[in-house]
Amino acid sequence: MNVQMEPSWKAALADEFEAPYFAKLVDFVRHAYASGVVYPSAKFIFEAFNRTPFDQVKAVILGQDPYHNPGQAHGLCFSVPNGIEPPPSLVNVYKELESEYGTPFLNRGGDLSAWADQGVLLLNATLTVSGGANMAGSHQGRGWEMFTDAAIRALSEKREGIVFMLWGSYAQKKGAVIDRTRHLVLETAHPSPLSAYRGFFGCNHFKRCNEHLVARGLVPVAW
Repeated sequence: MNVQMEPSWKAALADEFEAPYFAKLVDFVRHAYASGVVYPSAKFIFEAFNRTPFDQVKAVILGQDPYHNPGQAHGLCFSVPNGIEPPPSLVNVYKELESEYGTPFLNRGGDLSAWADQGVLLLNATLTVSGGANMAGSHQGRGWEMFTDAAIRALSEKREGIVFMLWGSYAQKKGAVIDRTRHLVLETAHPSPLSAYRGFFGCNHFKRCNEHLVARGLVPVAW
């Protein structure tokens, strides 16, 4: 199947594109876009992969599925375009960054593309969602999770020294395929207002990520 994706990722996931589940997933997604409102816009479905090539991934942050309100989703987990009010979980991410680095983050907008361009894969488990109230998770169980599991497994098996930041039980379960003898896995609560005070605040994941990268001779992320 001819999928438009950054070449190194397309090579790493080549077997997935030929798998029966992926053909069914493509049919479902095409029908969804043709018959209703779906986020993100189709050109941004694979934005996380296109922004962060396979061989340049230094860190991974896992989300669950795209934002489902107008203007929010643009293919990177936790991120919204500048000009869109940062959602509560992203506000808490910024609060943790402010705590770790002592500098303001909340006034800079919600677009995390600069992180992706530095090697932080901002990957949702499900890459599309139907728009509207109460539609969170509406495209789960259709095959996206198998596809993104394959992406994580490819990174785990073919790369070394990546920092995986797994926030919340969903991300932690998805991280079960990661070889922890080859990579650094950081786990804590989700930054949602419902759980951020259970361990996300004070986790120091951003500093710990950069310390690991520097120890490996890599350029740290300018968060």
